[in-house]
Amino acid sequence: MRIFSKFSLTLIATSTLVLTGCQQYTQPQAPSVSQLPEANNFNLQGKIGVKTPKQSGSAFFTWVQQQDEFDIELSGILGVGKTQISGTPGQVTLNSAKTGLIRAETPEELLERATGWQAPITHLVDWVQAKPATTQAKISKDENNRPIQFLEDGWTVDLSYNDQAQLPNKLILKQALESGQENRITMVIQNR
Repeated sequence: MRIFSKFSLTLIATSTLVLTGCQQYTQPQAPSVSQLPEANNFNLQGKIGVKTPKQSGSAFFTWVQQQDEFDIELSGILGVGKTQISGTPGQVTLNSAKTGLIRAETPEELLERATGWQAPITHLVDWVQAKPATTQAKISKDENNRPIQFLEDGWTVDLSYNDQAQLPNKLILKQALESGQENRITMVIQNR
């Protein structure tokens, strides 16, 4: 039960930021300004999986982002194990039947309190939008000039796309550990 709780919190915190900024369009030509989503306003749905040397698990997510405020709902199959994560500037909360209410000032702090694990959660906002989060990122691009990998803050982020989409439908985040093992987060975005 404790491992599932830690995993749920990791998944929730990770999901919250990962889902903060993608909307894809299917036209290969550049859309008009009216067709582009407003930055950091979106709804995402999909599945996220987390694997660390000590735990693993997955959940379905629904993420609603409105500028700096977000709501994420995580659940298992048939809605079992529902967890709600909400955030506004300076306050992030996680609430589930297993853990109760946990509060923190940042998503990173929430993740560490819930699981003891550190990750650059706020970077996910940019990564799901196929953008680097810092100016120090190393970026690899495909033949369509879309980013396919970021090396940033100790993480390798691999991005996959459907056809000519400009935003990724899958992200795999990997953090190499000193033990030779890794922390891995896999996020599949099914609806934008």
